[in-house]
Amino acid sequence: MGAMSVRTESSEPSESSGPPHRAGFACFVGRPNAGKSTLTNALVGQKVAITANQPQTTRHTVRGIVHRPDAQLILVDTPGLHKPRTLLGERLNDVVRTTWAEVDVIGFCLPANEKLGPGDRFIAKELATIKKTPKIAVVTKTDLVDSKTLAEQLIAIDQLGKELGFEWAQIVPVSAVGDKQIQLLADLIIPMLPESPPLYPEGDLTDEPEQVMVAELIREAALEGVRDELPHSIAVVVEEMLPRQDRPADKPMLDIHANVYIERPSQKGIIIGPKGKRLKEVGIKSRQQIEALLGTPVFLDLHVKVAKDWQRDPKQLRKLGF
Repeated sequence: MGAMSVRTESSEPSESSGPPHRAGFACFVGRPNAGKSTLTNALVGQKVAITANQPQTTRHTVRGIVHRPDAQLILVDTPGLHKPRTLLGERLNDVVRTTWAEVDVIGFCLPANEKLGPGDRFIAKELATIKKTPKIAVVTKTDLVDSKTLAEQLIAIDQLGKELGFEWAQIVPVSAVGDKQIQLLADLIIPMLPESPPLYPEGDLTDEPEQVMVAELIREAALEGVRDELPHSIAVVVEEMLPRQDRPADKPMLDIHANVYIERPSQKGIIIGPKGKRLKEVGIKSRQQIEALLGTPVFLDLHVKVAKDWQRDPKQLRKLGF
């Protein structure tokens, strides 16, 4: 309870009340596997963004919130920026640019163990067009390299900014495994946030509606093991989440009905598996994760449906929440 009393004190106006409270938004960008979600989770101290070893699984703005007595840092997770090949790609890219222009700080994640590549350059070029927002280069996975490699990477990142005509507000090496550096990162970001009272009540870790998180968990489980065959052609829509009637108060049960949409009938077999075995596994796996997330027993009803070429059809995209 200690934190509570500190907070009530600091909100009393007094001459020596210390620095003003700050609150604002930051987002992490970077190539797939650059460590964005891991970093978000380390900062927030809880698994919020859905981590996956596959690009573009975090399609929605999942926010994690770092609460401190004198500041509140809200992490906005933008979908990955990539060279668009479809209407969905273009729409995602627009969402990304809009988000970047609206946040207070952008953290560009660059893994220490991989040389800067065309993907990094592509993102940095886009960042250079967002003039007002301070940009921090966050060098991730530093625990995987020696100090010489790290030093070379820091110099290369500094150069990249100079080449594109902007100055990094900070270049910070972190290992998401080490708590000290994570706190340091928050310490560096917070002064860049505007003065503001807290924007979210304490205790909110993510303002992502539960339905979207549930859909993400199902999508994750459905992609497990078939990513090569169906990289992005799965969308999940939770049709309804209802507490089951006539259950005793101490034994609630949540009924969840969800549709897994694929693009082509030929993909149906991949998702369902021989004699429905695969879909059953997807159901069991995602149900366990949903129960852990919501803290209540769940009955999960999954259906696989074909939504023809949904990635290219604006009407379908809207229906699927893009």
